[in-house]
Amino acid sequence: MTTITSQKSLEDTQIYDSSKHNNRPLLELKEAWQYRDLVFFLVRRDITARYKRSVLGIAWTMLNPLGMMIVLSIVFSQVFRVAMENYPAYVLSGIIAWTFFSQTSASSISVMVWGGDLFQRIYIPRSIFAISTIMTGVVNLILSLIPLLAVMLVTKVPLSFTILLAPVGMLFLAMFSLGIGLLLSTVGIYFADIVEMYAIILTAWMYLTPIIYPLSILPENVQGWLQFNPMVHLIEFFRSLFFYGEIPTMEMWLISFGISIGTLLLGWLVFTEKSDEFAYRT
Repeated sequence: MTTITSQKSLEDTQIYDSSKHNNRPLLELKEAWQYRDLVFFLVRRDITARYKRSVLGIAWTMLNPLGMMIVLSIVFSQVFRVAMENYPAYVLSGIIAWTFFSQTSASSISVMVWGGDLFQRIYIPRSIFAISTIMTGVVNLILSLIPLLAVMLVTKVPLSFTILLAPVGMLFLAMFSLGIGLLLSTVGIYFADIVEMYAIILTAWMYLTPIIYPLSILPENVQGWLQFNPMVHLIEFFRSLFFYGEIPTMEMWLISFGISIGTLLLGWLVFTEKSDEFAYRT
């Protein structure tokens, strides 16, 4: 009787065998959807933990980019004499978009590289940690739009109906950030130093992106080279909707969409191809 019961329990047990799953990208997507409740739990946990002991709480999400805008506006408009109308709103729109990308992509890498102990204990879709990080960043990004709108009103920057298309710009940024996070997370599993190296890369990348300066002040040959910087296109797309109040051109739509979806697909394919090895290499 005991033998029959044991055999029945063994038959009912679901055993995960990666060799039986040939289509890993679609399987990972399906499982990430099945674990969506866990994703929302992680998002809520991250937001709560970040501001739980802070006196100003969630207000820091709005005050941080606002403080950076004030410093940069004083330095570049007064010290370096960057002559540009509505410069504070221009800087803040760039800072918000860049902060979202840099924080979410870096956090995705850190979670995957240093959270490997959990992978050895239970099986859960590895991608949900990166997805939850991006969703947490989206919440912070939405909150950061409040000071941007306030600065635009104070500096009398016209508010346009194009703001209604802002979710599209945010979606492009989120897709690109998730793709970079997944791609570099995969590298980080084999080469953990990528976490420290990425911080240096982000610093250089930021100064090669027109966040605190307009692209037009650079020599034409430099502008041409910067067109290979994907964040140039994504931030300009975001700025078109908020700061310039213009519907992006068809070329901007195609380039921004191509960059975001292409990076996401590449990151997802590489990540899912190697995800089964994470538990053994962390």
